[in-house]
Amino acid sequence: MSNPLKSTIVLAAALFVSAAVDASAETAHIFWKDLRPATQSAAENVGLPMIAAKLPDHGETLSLNLQDRSIQLAGYALPVDRDGDLVYQFLLVPWTGACSHMPTPPPNQIVLVTPARPYKMSEAYQPVAVTGALKPDMEKSQLFVLDGVSVIQSGYTVRKADVAAVDSVPDTITLPVNSPWSFLNKKKN
Repeated sequence: MSNPLKSTIVLAAALFVSAAVDASAETAHIFWKDLRPATQSAAENVGLPMIAAKLPDHGETLSLNLQDRSIQLAGYALPVDRDGDLVYQFLLVPWTGACSHMPTPPPNQIVLVTPARPYKMSEAYQPVAVTGALKPDMEKSQLFVLDGVSVIQSGYTVRKADVAAVDSVPDTITLPVNSPWSFLNKKKN
């Protein structure tokens, strides 16, 4: 290989790495609170998940300041479209049990995620970090649960998302011990 060709390949590789670093620097690491209006509290009572029925706008007020921005958000994946352990689409929710075992969070606390590649998931409510362009977009999904079908409305979508397993979700809600759903609190031993 000639020296000019080698130099061109090395320069192209360096530019590619530099572009990848710049792209990741532009990714906003957000939390669930960033998806709702600042005036909307996280929960009716401390330690209890926020549910749409108790909110004046039913949680349909979305944050538009993140529209089309590259974001990274950690949450729990609840499969919507799967084949075995490969998931083609899932709901990202802020706490375990949301949507299937307990009241549904408001739409501004649910993200419909379509991974860039099918994501291999070992269990529902697996903690993941999703990276991609956030679009405020009310969308309904059918979720098949043990006792039938639920229609869940999400307030945001991330398509062609990069999905990675994480050990924990930094801003998750831990249910109080006296909650009938406290068995859903995930703890690592």
